[in-house]
Amino acid sequence: MTLIFAMLLDAALGEPRWLWDRVPHPAVLMGRAVGWCDKRLNRGTARRGRGIITMMLLGLCAMALGGLLEEFGPLVEILVVAMLLAQRSLVDHVAAVGNALRLSLGDARLAVAQIVGRDTAAMQPSDVARGAIESAAENLSDGVIAPAFWFLIGGLPGLLLYKITNTADSMIGYRTEKYLEFGWAAARFDDLLNLIPARLTALLIVVTHAIWSDWPAIRAEAPRHRSPNAGWPEAAMARALGVALSGPRTYHGVLTDFPYVNETGRKDIGAPEIDATCRALWRVWAGALGLAILLSFVFH
Repeated sequence: MTLIFAMLLDAALGEPRWLWDRVPHPAVLMGRAVGWCDKRLNRGTARRGRGIITMMLLGLCAMALGGLLEEFGPLVEILVVAMLLAQRSLVDHVAAVGNALRLSLGDARLAVAQIVGRDTAAMQPSDVARGAIESAAENLSDGVIAPAFWFLIGGLPGLLLYKITNTADSMIGYRTEKYLEFGWAAARFDDLLNLIPARLTALLIVVTHAIWSDWPAIRAEAPRHRSPNAGWPEAAMARALGVALSGPRTYHGVLTDFPYVNETGRKDIGAPEIDATCRALWRVWAGALGLAILLSFVFH
């Protein structure tokens, strides 16, 4: 029941500005912990070993904190889980891109830059919409389904372990000269923890949109993604919306020609497709909530 109430609370309130303007969000605190380790340990030799030790320490501390918080009872559990779910905030950020695109391309570029890591200065309307939809699909897995999954598996220790790993991956899990070795453990552990949730997210998209016949194509296209996991929700979302995703994009001034997912889908897309994405996010959330209710009845 804890997860059910937490999902409802997150959906209702999202990220209340009045609270997080006054105190740091848990994700911010996790980011500071990762940054502290990066600053002090990402130096000298044996950086891969230092990165492994970093992830072990962060993971153990996160699990210990989760165990401590569980001692305060179900109300605290509900509040912590709700804080670490991102359904409402995800929908709000994606919807903001669609609303900005209706105003001007410049506004849309600024809005989508808040949720994607690629270059946005030269994006056209279809590129903006594609970026927003891809971010929505990936973050549906990382920010909603995966945290819920690991809470069901391991309680607050499991949830906090997942969140600190995902935070570390987003900060140091890059294949750059600075992080190739030090961030190796964060990236690999994040891949492992997202292995099941990413595929579960794709399955929930398929079930809630009744596109069973597209499952073989989704399975075939998912591995084309540069991430071993993100391709699953992205391929499923592309089929659910009937659009082409992935494809060429620019990072740090360099054009990268990624293959399209659902290449025969619509490529001339815009605000209406972003609106459809927001509806899809809520439909999948409702499916996940229904699954949580079902599991609650089965195991209690």
